[in-house]
Amino acid sequence: MIEKVKISKFKASCLTLLDKVKKTGRPILVTRRGEPMAQVIPPPPPEKQASWLGAFQSTGKIVGDITSPALPISFSGLF
Repeated sequence: MIEKVKISKFKASCLTLLDKVKKTGRPILVTRRGEPMAQVIPPPPPEKQASWLGAFQSTGKIVGDITSPALPISFSGLF
């Protein structure tokens, strides 16, 4: 069940009530003369940070033979 709080009490203890909503996860209904004025709901859970490891996992493409040299090598002028 949603806790109902008069607007005067909400104004006097706003930060305490906001902390309570965050800790308990239960919403609070703020009323004025018995009429609902606002509803304070808890924030969504934080999103998990994606790891940078494997970030480019499926972005590359291997074309051709990856074990042979890219350019022909000539050793004739070295010796």
